Amino acid sequence: STKEMQRNWIGRSEGAKVFFDVDGYDLKLEIFTTRPDTIFGATYMVLAPEHDWVSLITTPDRKNAVDDYLEYVSGRSEVDRMSEVKEVTGVFTGAHCIHPFTGKKIPIWLGEYVLKDYGTGAIMAVPSDDERDQIFATKFGLEIIPVVDKTNYPGATIHEKVGQMINSDFLNGMEV
Repeated sequence: STKEMQRNWIGRSEGAKVFFDVDGYDLKLEIFTTRPDTIFGATYMVLAPEHDWVSLITTPDRKNAVDDYLEYVSGRSEVDRMSEVKEVTGVFTGAHCIHPFTGKKIPIWLGEYVLKDYGTGAIMAVPSDDERDQIFATKFGLEIIPVVDKTNYPGATIHEKVGQMINSDFLNGMEV
């Protein structure tokens, strides 16, 4: 019974599935997030380089850059890809998703810190509340929208799930 409990618990995360329409395609990009409360801070999406849709959604003007990136990533192990938090790599696919609440176009990137076999192989990036997303956004000049005000929690870091929602439409003023 202990082994059965472990099988049902190890790797399990509580969260929500969210679907983003892919602009110009009859596709819905599924992501899993443990922080659905931060959805208004999603400013870009990241697919694993091995994601099934990479060749489908990459625009012709981005094909060479994406191909070069895929070649680079193919020579790296998953352990290497996940361990290097300080130096992120990525490439823009040329495609966009539509934010389900704001209707805003969100660029779809490839990034080696997202793994195909973890979750759905795609993430909504919320750089104001995730360290890797923040490093990626800063490196590539992507928008960062603060969505959690931690003023009432002196010393709280990006890793702590505390604060009051801001810049989040109907969630504004709610506690995390």
